[in-house]
Amino acid sequence: MSIITPEIEYVDRSTESIRYLEHGWPSDLCRWHSHREFELHLIVATRGKAFVGDYIGEFRPGSLFLTGPYLPHNWVTDEISSRQVATRDMLVQFDQESVAGLSSAFPEFEDMKAMFELAGSGIEFHGFDAKLAQRHMAEIRDNTGAARILAFLQLLVEINQHAEKRQLSVVAVTQPEDSNKHTRIAQVVDHITRHFADDISLETAADLACMSPTAFSRNFQKITGNRFLEFLNRVRVGQACSMLYATDQPVSSICYEVGFQNLANFNRHFMKMKNMTPTAYRALARVDLVKKEAATS
Repeated sequence: MSIITPEIEYVDRSTESIRYLEHGWPSDLCRWHSHREFELHLIVATRGKAFVGDYIGEFRPGSLFLTGPYLPHNWVTDEISSRQVATRDMLVQFDQESVAGLSSAFPEFEDMKAMFELAGSGIEFHGFDAKLAQRHMAEIRDNTGAARILAFLQLLVEINQHAEKRQLSVVAVTQPEDSNKHTRIAQVVDHITRHFADDISLETAADLACMSPTAFSRNFQKITGNRFLEFLNRVRVGQACSMLYATDQPVSSICYEVGFQNLANFNRHFMKMKNMTPTAYRALARVDLVKKEAATS
């Protein structure tokens, strides 16, 4: 199975214009990949790292994303919360031509055009009502035919009206010119997300991709939007953030556990990416956790 072309890619347009899918964790469908459809993706359970184009950030239950055609993406649950869950993701894939047809047939949908264009870089609908999103997704899942389409359109209307649309990837991605190169780079990306704590050199990564170091560096930056070492360090810092949030481990212990060789280097990269020290991040994360516990109690 190609990592860049996932099993869920094909939708038979003669029988259905959208496709609903849900899956748990772990799952073979959780790979860094791209496809020609838009994807509206709701996280139901677990915390972890979101990879969307050149963006690496955090997700939690209730996170809602929209990715555009051919924009690579993946959601990786953190090892510290990697218990098996039956349903982690609820998602809908829909075709670009269907979206364009909406505006042609119904001018009222024209105001969604900006959202779909922004989806080329990926969108997170920050602060969207998680219960509302899950209810809409369930209605799409549980209906068929025209009723399913109506439920889907209602969700599109809701997210389009949501004020906090955060663009994720700096660079929008178009249809890949060389799927073989994308597949080989995707294999390296997946390797990094699983083995970020290992000593992964540029040469080792190039060997995994069956490329020379020079060709690998060029293609990795072109496809992911990041230099190799920058991407590796961003994954490591992302894992450190999750550990700072969810554990009481000392910062020095976390530094080595995520793959950094010394504390000064870890602190420097953390400050560069988060604009604060690991200790300050942990303090803010704990305040956030207390607020969420209070809201659910």
